[in-house]
Amino acid sequence: MTDLSSYHRATADAYDAVAIRYAELPRNDLHTFPLDRAVLGAFAEDVRAAGSGLVAELGCGPGPVTAHLRDLGLDVFGVDLSPVLIGLARETYPDLRFEVGSMDALDLADGQLQGIVSWYSVIHASPQDVPPYFVEFRRVLAPGGTLLLAFFESEGEPATAFDHKVATAYRWPIDGLAGLAGEAGFTEIGRMLREPCDGERFRRGHLLMRAGK
Repeated sequence: MTDLSSYHRATADAYDAVAIRYAELPRNDLHTFPLDRAVLGAFAEDVRAAGSGLVAELGCGPGPVTAHLRDLGLDVFGVDLSPVLIGLARETYPDLRFEVGSMDALDLADGQLQGIVSWYSVIHASPQDVPPYFVEFRRVLAPGGTLLLAFFESEGEPATAFDHKVATAYRWPIDGLAGLAGEAGFTEIGRMLREPCDGERFRRGHLLMRAGK
């Protein structure tokens, strides 16, 4: 893994400090969120339709989404900045591969992946730093590969910082995030918005994108 910037190190340290409590949050229980399972299922079906291939969950935390993708039949591994969260993921899912790394500087060859899931992981990047993330996602995805983004939606307002419990995070308008991904070489396949459930503050956005040829 490349050396982390001070910003990435601060984010990793913040998650390290709360890793055990974070792993117990309701967001990590996909059984509670049928619409979230549905969009993950659509992603998995799209990857399988392309002949499968390697998939990465970038910003995997303690690993529940990575494990769910495995259960959907995908060849998947997880990457996260936080060494403590990666340790928890390895303990919980010893049959899966998890690596410490930064999703804007991946130790992967060009076009190595058939799919990427970024499940509430670009939320901590400031607006000016998001485009380089998408450029890196496009680099490691094979042409025609699938990207799934999940994020907090800002209901039409510009990208807006909010008081995330771990580190500063941003809500995004779904059209704005789709536009930035488009500039990096992605085409939208579909989108899903859902209203907040009990205990959630914000509407949730989901984008399925295709890497250009």
